[in-house]
Amino acid sequence: MRKLLVFCALLFVAPVFAQDIHWSQYNDNPVFQNPGNSGRFQGDYRLHANYRDQWRSVTVPFRTLSFSGDMKFRERPEIGLGALFFSDVAGDGKFRTVELQIAPSYQFKLTPDSTHTLRFGIQAGLNHRQVNFAGFSFDAQFNGTYYDPSLGTNELYQQAKNTNISVGTGAVYEYYVHPREKISGGIAFFNLNRPNQGFYGDKIQRDIRMNVFAKAQYKLNYDWDILPSLMVQLQGKYKEIIFGSTARYILLDRLGEYRAVYFGAFFRNRDAGYVSAGLDYQNWYAGVSYDLNFSKLVPASNARGGLEVSLRYILTSFKPKKVIHRVCPDYI
Repeated sequence: MRKLLVFCALLFVAPVFAQDIHWSQYNDNPVFQNPGNSGRFQGDYRLHANYRDQWRSVTVPFRTLSFSGDMKFRERPEIGLGALFFSDVAGDGKFRTVELQIAPSYQFKLTPDSTHTLRFGIQAGLNHRQVNFAGFSFDAQFNGTYYDPSLGTNELYQQAKNTNISVGTGAVYEYYVHPREKISGGIAFFNLNRPNQGFYGDKIQRDIRMNVFAKAQYKLNYDWDILPSLMVQLQGKYKEIIFGSTARYILLDRLGEYRAVYFGAFFRNRDAGYVSAGLDYQNWYAGVSYDLNFSKLVPASNARGGLEVSLRYILTSFKPKKVIHRVCPDYI
């Protein structure tokens, strides 16, 4: 009965294979979220690494690994440049998607003091998909008594891989007061050229994916901040809405020393809720989240969804010299 439920659940989610990947910690994968995010940070260079392990309790786990980096040019800080690489592997057939994207951006000052800014970005690169048909089992390999993998499948495969070009664009608006109080939002469109993702003669165009996000940071008091956010993604029949908030507690912020911890809770429509935690240590950030599934896949998943880990490092080339002042006593 469990195998039957798993089979039905996989049939239900099968159309997702035609969609782009998704992340729970969407705020910690900015170049993937919107090419307008390239160069939109305090610092000179920024590096991200993300890993997701999903549906381990249901079938062969879906594993997604992503690396991205972006920068600002010192002489022209309004110009940003980002790059993104990810690899996603799913199912018995090791259905693999590999993508490499370049994302330049340009920022416009809407006010002279840069309190209001608008940054546009474009994204272009290669998308490669392939599947290992040897990992599947077919009725023709049942000899009447037992399954015999040495028997032929009676299936004809035209090709097992496909490579194409994908193009996207996006824009991000930001209202910046200071590092602990700001509001930002953006919209992006991916797969604008509708690349062909079919493995056979028929042309199967990938749907355009639209991403809309909004987030804010608000200082509650000397130690606490609240960071609410919302993201909506639309792609063909697929719709994803995520909203929630993270709270930040600043452990130390003085004399160039910085420590903070994060705790958050989010909800994904008709699919899952998840909790997250993170840690800032100087220029480093590490975060972890876990999805609790409550969709139609619950009979097979037992409410267990996916584990996700993120890592970020920001490098500032120029570091001001720390000057230690001696205090003279009053009696001199």
